[in-house]
Amino acid sequence: MPILNKDMTLCISLAARPSNIGTRFHNYLYDALGLNFVYKAFAPVDLAQAVAGIRGLGIRGAAVSMPYKEAVIGLVDVMDASAAAIESVNTIVNDDGVLTAYNTDYLAIAGLLQHHAVPSAYNVLLRGSGGMAKAVAAALRDAGHTKVTVVARNEEAGRALAELYGFSWLPDAGQETADLLINVTPLGMAGSQQDVQSFTDAQVAAARTVFDVVALPSETPLIKAARAAGIPVITGAEVIAIQAEEQFVLYTGVRPSPELVREASEFSRS
Repeated sequence: MPILNKDMTLCISLAARPSNIGTRFHNYLYDALGLNFVYKAFAPVDLAQAVAGIRGLGIRGAAVSMPYKEAVIGLVDVMDASAAAIESVNTIVNDDGVLTAYNTDYLAIAGLLQHHAVPSAYNVLLRGSGGMAKAVAAALRDAGHTKVTVVARNEEAGRALAELYGFSWLPDAGQETADLLINVTPLGMAGSQQDVQSFTDAQVAAARTVFDVVALPSETPLIKAARAAGIPVITGAEVIAIQAEEQFVLYTGVRPSPELVREASEFSRS
C-alpha cells in the first residue's frame, strides 16, 4: 500500500454494520496493481450527509450495503440500468461531482446461478425482501424461474417484491420445502444473529441447492447445515467476490486477473 498522500483516490463503503471484507479486498488489489487508491468502510450516522460527502470531497466511489440500497436512490444523480431495473443500489461512482448508481449484486447472482447450473425448473423459497432480495428475485426471473415464493414477515414489502416479479408471498416458511433455498436476510451474519439458521434442518434436507447471501462468515449456520447434509451450496463469499470485482472495475477502470481476484477474495476473509 502506498504511503498516504494528497493525490490518493479514496473509495468507501456505507453500511449499518460494516465489515473488513470489502476494505481488505479492494486495498489488496490496489496494492497488487500499484494503484494510488485507498478504501475505507463507514457506518454513516446520516445517510444524506454521507452521500453529499462523496460529492463534496471528491470520493471516487462507494459500495452501499444494508439497509441503504433503496434509501440512496433519491440522493444520486443518475441511475444506471442495472440499478434502475430493480430499484436497488449497491455502488455509487462519482464522475466530477455527478453520482451514478449501479447494482453489481445482480450481476453476481445471475452469474452464480449460471455457474452452478441451477435448473430453472427448481421451485424456490427466497427469504428476505430488501435491496439484495430484489437483485436475487430479478436474477431468478431472468434465469427463467417461475416457481418462487418470497418469505418475508413484512407483508407490504414481501407482497410488493413478489408481485413485481410474478412470484408468490408467505409471511413465514413454516414447514414449506423447496429445491432451492435462498437466504437474503441478516440471519447467520456475524453479530447478534450469527447462530441463527435461516431455514430448518428439515427444509435443508429436502433441498437440492442452498444459497446464503450472507458473506461474513461465509460458513453460516445454514451453509454448515447444508454441507453436513451433503447439499450443494452457493455462499455469500462467492457473491461478494464477484460484485466487488465489478465495483473495482467501475472505480478504477482496471480489470484484475482471475488469479488476483481469487487472492484478494481469500485475503479479505482471512
